[in-house]
Amino acid sequence: MDIIYEFVPYGERFEPQPATIVLDVGMKTVPGVIDHHHPEAEPECTASLILKHPELVLDHLRLFRASAQEGSLPPLRVITHRLPDFDSLASIFMTLKLLETRRIDPSLERIARYTRMVDSASLPKEIELSSTPYSILRALFSGVRKEEAEINRERLAEGLRFMRFLYAKSEEGYEIEENRRLFSGIDRYERAMRKVENDYFQYLDDLGRAEKIVVDLPLSDQTGRRRVDGLIVRNPTSFLLKEWSRRDLNQSAQRKGFSLLVTSFGGPRYILGVDPEMGVNLRGLGGLLNQKEAQEREAEGKPLVHRWYEGNCPFFNYRIIDSPQDGTALSHRDVIDCLWAFSRGLS
Repeated sequence: MDIIYEFVPYGERFEPQPATIVLDVGMKTVPGVIDHHHPEAEPECTASLILKHPELVLDHLRLFRASAQEGSLPPLRVITHRLPDFDSLASIFMTLKLLETRRIDPSLERIARYTRMVDSASLPKEIELSSTPYSILRALFSGVRKEEAEINRERLAEGLRFMRFLYAKSEEGYEIEENRRLFSGIDRYERAMRKVENDYFQYLDDLGRAEKIVVDLPLSDQTGRRRVDGLIVRNPTSFLLKEWSRRDLNQSAQRKGFSLLVTSFGGPRYILGVDPEMGVNLRGLGGLLNQKEAQEREAEGKPLVHRWYEGNCPFFNYRIIDSPQDGTALSHRDVIDCLWAFSRGLS
């Protein structure tokens, strides 16, 4: 099967197209375009959407399968977002497996359920990070210094190889969520496990120069607020910063881990996220940031082409905020001031 892969910016919109499947991007959930980053989506990641609705793949690509049976197979076009992550890679693997077998089997179910935990940042905190597929794949991806087009291709190849490995081991009866034996004896995965273990010391370095805060955030499912520990880190070096910080019961003031994480990357990009276990979200903060962004760009004579992503889909429920695709015009102080204004304004 000839497959053409394309990588597009986050948040791109697509309509269904023949012999094309759009995954983890597209801003709709219909046959041929499967994405969960929009308000009408079910509270699922893309892989778990495919698990629940395999017809979104199979019905759309019915003619493609018919062409395959007749021997005149056109190229299949697969579109996902730039810098593909665990969910996009799992979704591509599941799509290709569905085209091969036309059914969801127990091993695909396990991969989809695990991917849902990963994409919602809900990995159990008692899981040993060096023994879980998410961390190992992150380790395999971290530290690469190449052109983005090459990084995209390498992530795709590495990710699909990794998904095939997980699928094969699941078929053999192995537990895949946390299993050191699964990766033992395989040099590249052994190195990745050691890299995860060493990343904890990178976290300690990040923690040493981070700003620790305690802030009120709104409850997700009822009125009221909850005080949580937060961590503000500029240019982090730990690739598992989120996971280590949420497990850090010793350094957080309330001994519950850092439930809010604010990270900046080179200034133009900021990501703010909260731990799902704490039952809080950031609903309303994105609006403040977008208002401030518009004011700053107007003052500088810059167009407002992209907005801050507010996490306004059922799966994220406003638990994550990401700066505009073209970077933010706001200063670090502006972003943090918006956070404090948001917290103070809670009723």
